[in-house]
Amino acid sequence: MTSPVSPPDPAAAKPSGEAAYDALISAIREGRYAPGDRLREEEVGARLSLSRTPVREALRRLEADGIVEHRPRIGAVLRRFGHAETVELYEMRVVLEGTAADLAARHGTPAEFDTLEALNEEIAASRHQPARAAEVNQRFHRTLCHAARNRFLPVSARALNHALLLLGPTTYGDDTRIDTVLDQHRDIIAALRARDGQAARVAAEAHLQTSLRYRLRRLET
Repeated sequence: MTSPVSPPDPAAAKPSGEAAYDALISAIREGRYAPGDRLREEEVGARLSLSRTPVREALRRLEADGIVEHRPRIGAVLRRFGHAETVELYEMRVVLEGTAADLAARHGTPAEFDTLEALNEEIAASRHQPARAAEVNQRFHRTLCHAARNRFLPVSARALNHALLLLGPTTYGDDTRIDTVLDQHRDIIAALRARDGQAARVAAEAHLQTSLRYRLRRLET
């Protein structure tokens, strides 16, 4: 009897450098590396079960993304954002996601709006798992960008979302914060369903300004 063939592993099909990059991004997102940590090729490779060559390639790519910086006599270090860089990052997110919401109101489908609503409910269900709620929130924002029907928006948003990793732990550890996120997401979805691009843009911008306030408050503590 012929043994069943296992489906191909998507990660295995990726070039080694890309797989290393994805593994490092996941490790940073999970908190295995924190802003300010030194990233030694040998240690990273051992921890992630990767050889040094793809790790070196991944670190170079992260440096190009602005996530890692190379310091003389130290090597690769995960960057840490201060007040000014945090504000600048959110300024770009306001512009990008405000535009995405406006376009999504015009070009998105009801199925995509339903998906956004389901993701918001999933965030609510994950309120006692901050890391999980934050990951679902990222999916919410990716779905919004895809609904805009502009191929450049998701690419730009991906770079900004990776930069968010440099802000440290999620702010979703507090119920008041989660309730605010849920309400603001509902405002965005309502504007999308009404096909009101201006209202969707305003709701998305207000949501990100609130996120910025929470981030700045975290920096001050």
